[in-house]
Amino acid sequence: MPDASKRADSAARPGSPVKGGGQGEATAKPSKDFIRLWLGQVISVAGSGMTGFALGVLVFQQTGSATLFAMITVCTTLPGILIAPFAGVVADRHSRRMVMILADSGSALATLSVAFLIWLGQLELWHIYVAMSFSSICSGIQVPAYQAAVTQLVPKQFYAQASGMLQMGRGMQYILSPVLAGLLIGPIGIHGVMLIDFATFLCALVALLIIKIPSVVAEGKERPGFIEQLVAGIRYLLARPGLFGLAGVAAVGNFMVGFLIVLVAPMILSFTSATTLGIMNSVAAGGMMVGSIVVSVRGAPGKLVPGMFGFMLLGGIGIAFMGVWEHPVPITAACFVFFLAMPFVNACQETIWRKKVEYAMQGRMFSLLRMIITSATVVAYVIAGPLADRVFEPLMAPGGRLAGSVGQVIGVGPGRGIAVLFILAGLAILGICAIGYAIPRVRRVDEELPDVTGDDVEPADIGEGMAMAL
Repeated sequence: MPDASKRADSAARPGSPVKGGGQGEATAKPSKDFIRLWLGQVISVAGSGMTGFALGVLVFQQTGSATLFAMITVCTTLPGILIAPFAGVVADRHSRRMVMILADSGSALATLSVAFLIWLGQLELWHIYVAMSFSSICSGIQVPAYQAAVTQLVPKQFYAQASGMLQMGRGMQYILSPVLAGLLIGPIGIHGVMLIDFATFLCALVALLIIKIPSVVAEGKERPGFIEQLVAGIRYLLARPGLFGLAGVAAVGNFMVGFLIVLVAPMILSFTSATTLGIMNSVAAGGMMVGSIVVSVRGAPGKLVPGMFGFMLLGGIGIAFMGVWEHPVPITAACFVFFLAMPFVNACQETIWRKKVEYAMQGRMFSLLRMIITSATVVAYVIAGPLADRVFEPLMAPGGRLAGSVGQVIGVGPGRGIAVLFILAGLAILGICAIGYAIPRVRRVDEELPDVTGDDVEPADIGEGMAMAL
C-alpha cells in the first residue's frame, strides 16, 4: 500500500500516536466516525427487527401455519450464509463504506416494496419470502464490511468495547423491536411499521454518507481476481490453525445454542402461559444488554482466550441449569446468566480476530467466521424439533425409558424431554471448551500470532505460510 494510504489508515485510528495504534494508551477512545456509524446501524437494526416481527405476525395470522412462519427465519438466514464467502471478498476488494451504502439501500428498497404491496392489497406470501431473501443477501454483504470497518475506526485497545457496543445494538433488535412493533401494528398497521423501518435505513445511510473509512485496497499494482481472492481468504484462515480452531469451538457452541433458541418457548409453554413466557424472555434477554453495557464500559478480560473459554463455560452452565427445574424463576435466572455471558465471549473472540487479521483480509475472515458459526446454528434449527418430538419427549413421557431414572430428578411429562436436551447441550459446551482449551495452537493463539500494525495489505506469501503451519 502506498505511503499516503498508510498515513490515512493511521490517522483514522484515534488515540494512536503511531501507525496501527499503541496498546495501553490512556487516550484511546472511539472516533466520531465510529460513533456515527454505530448509531446509524443501531437505529437501522431496530427498524429491521420491527419489520421481521410484523411480517411474522402477518404470516401466522393469515396462514396459521408454524411451518410457513418458520420459513421467514430460513429466508432471513440462509441466503446470507450462502453469500458470506463472496461478500467478504467484496468487502476487501471495494470501498467498505460504499459496500455498506449499497447493501443498506438494497434492504431499504426490499422493505419499501413489501410495504407498497401491503398498501395496494396485493401482497402474497411469496412476495415476503423473496423480499426477505433479498434483504438477507444485502445483510450478508453489509455485515463483513461493517465488521472490518469498525476495526479501522477504533484504536486497538478499544476493540472489546466496540464489540460490546455492536452487541448492544443487536440486543435492541430482540428486546426493543418486538415491543415497538407490537404497540404500533394496531394504530398504523404493518405497512406503517415497515415505513418506519425504511426511515431507519435513511438514518444509517446519512451516517455512512458523512463518515470516512480509509481504503485497504492496494494502489498502483494489479489487483488479484475475485476467485483468487476468495481462495486466498480460505487459505489464509487454514494457515492459522489457532483462529480456525476458535471458529470451530464457536460453531459447536452455537450449534448447542440453536437448540435453546428453537425449543425454549415450547418447554416453557408446557407448564406456564404465553404471558409468563413473554416476561421471562424480556428479563432473560436483559442479560445480553447488561453484559453488552459492561463490555462497552470495561472491555474484555485481559487474557482473551481464557476469558472466552471461561465465559463460554458460564453460558453452558446456564443452559444446563435451564433444564433442571420446572419453574419460571430459576429458568429465567439460568437463561439470564447465559445471555449475560455471551457478550463477553463474542467480545473476546472478535478482539482476537481484529488484532490478528490484516485489515485487507478482515472482510473475508469475518464473513467466513459468520458462515461457519451461522451454518451450525441453522443445522440446529432444522433438527431441534424432530429430535425433541421423536426422541427426547418420548423418553421422558410417563413410562418412558428415562422416566424412572432422570425423571426422578427433573420430572416427567411434556417439556421434560426438551429439558434433558438442554442439560446435554450445556454439558456439551463444557466439553468443547475443555477440548478446545487443551489444544495448544488454540490456547496460545493470542501469544503466537503477532498483532497487525495497520500497514498491512493482502499477504503475498499465504501459500508459504500455510505450508509452514501444516
